[in-house]
Amino acid sequence: MAKVLLEMKNITKTFPGVKALDNVNLKVEEGEIHALVGENGAGKSTLMNVLSGIYPYGTYEGDIIYDGEICKFDKIKDSEEKGIVIIHQELALIPYMTIGENMFLGNERGHKYALDWNETYGKADELLRTVGLKESSRTLIKDIGTGKQQLVEIAKALAKKVRLLILDEPTSSLNETDSQALLDLMLQFKKEGMTSIIISHKLNEVSYVADKITVIRDGSTIETMDKKTDEITEDRIIKGMVGRDLTDRFPKRKDVKIGDVLMEVKDWNVYHPLYTERKVVDNVSMNVRRGEVVGISGLMGAGRTELAMSIFGKSYGTNISGQLFINGKEVHLHNVKEAIDNKLAYVTEDRKGNGLILSNPIKINTTMANLAAVSSHTVIDKDKEYAVAVEYKEKLKTKCPTVEQNVGNLSGGNQQKVLLAKWMFADPDVLILDEPTRGIDVGAKYEIYCIINQLVAEGKSVIMISSELPEVLGMCDRIYVMNEGRMVGELDREEASQEVIMSHILKSSNKGA
Repeated sequence: MAKVLLEMKNITKTFPGVKALDNVNLKVEEGEIHALVGENGAGKSTLMNVLSGIYPYGTYEGDIIYDGEICKFDKIKDSEEKGIVIIHQELALIPYMTIGENMFLGNERGHKYALDWNETYGKADELLRTVGLKESSRTLIKDIGTGKQQLVEIAKALAKKVRLLILDEPTSSLNETDSQALLDLMLQFKKEGMTSIIISHKLNEVSYVADKITVIRDGSTIETMDKKTDEITEDRIIKGMVGRDLTDRFPKRKDVKIGDVLMEVKDWNVYHPLYTERKVVDNVSMNVRRGEVVGISGLMGAGRTELAMSIFGKSYGTNISGQLFINGKEVHLHNVKEAIDNKLAYVTEDRKGNGLILSNPIKINTTMANLAAVSSHTVIDKDKEYAVAVEYKEKLKTKCPTVEQNVGNLSGGNQQKVLLAKWMFADPDVLILDEPTRGIDVGAKYEIYCIINQLVAEGKSVIMISSELPEVLGMCDRIYVMNEGRMVGELDREEASQEVIMSHILKSSNKGA
């Protein structure tokens, strides 16, 4: 029988007004990959923050038994000294420092009066090769993509002699190729004896790597499934997460009525804001009709976000050219305010960085894109602001004690609902959704899909950018395929499939090669 490396017994953690964890139990054997799944706000990240010392001993009840001894971690450094390393969903790297500097920050080589840079970069290069990253450790973090940054975080963990690696939503910002490479790396580490805990909403990935799966719901342990002895299906996992069967992941729309073209883009070109000779959107033409959900599919780096942001009041790019029509009339949107005034909205993929003010309450975030509607003579009516926020909280089923709560204290799924509420309150005709369900659970996804269906039923148009092909296929009436800045395919719902979409991407890449 395998040795139990970690046992968390009767862990209870309370925040003001909320019991986040209620007698949670978790047992992890040495050398296994153990998955934690549950809805947003279920308590998964909170449990791992307790384990890693982010929430120090004394702020929770229960015991952490690691390698046979009871641990009382007061800070992250304490858990790292035991070989427990956590990699958060929001990567903790400093853009203008090198890969090597980031990897050994707080764990420097040499001594405090004279750092050994030869050892730092030499060891960093060795660890980068271990995780399969072919970059010099002297490269700045800002010059590598998200997938490579994730590998840097893992190399950084290896530098701390990790025994138990905790990965919180490690593939939420990665494309399918990078995601698969990361999962295969976890399996390789397992062969070498490393123990891992993975938190993920992507159930296919969980099923691929995990030996055991523990389901947490509303702060309590529901069950632990073992791949060796249990029949594990996605339906069973979902039922444990949401407390009910989810018979259809994508809600059906009734009485679909697709009308005239509402917005059209013609011959659209955009150049990179810093590397101004580099074209990131190349002669793109597309349209969306009233009552229609149009998808834009493609690999990461295809130019989808750059296209969306450049349309939305030129909020990205330089030397932008082409024509934009709304309701058949050509418009010139020079800034975000003009885009909003023309009934256009953009829900960013980066809700924490660009979409919300985390230190402000829900009510302020909900109304800030349409302050005129809650103001009189430029003075905000606090009662009206509060009433609007409560209305959207109820409409979108946002889980929070009060709209006075800061957005930063909400789970990812509920933050996404506040971001949607912000733009719905602006009353757009065209809503561009960029990765609207990234990093959120199946239950919250379903609710957001219902909101999308409700919007198009009201005659609005939705453009959905998503890296999840099942989501695009399940929600969209029509799909554009984008690759290397160009539109390389347009598919009706009936003819679209994962194979057809990937075929368009691969054929266009070969032509450009």
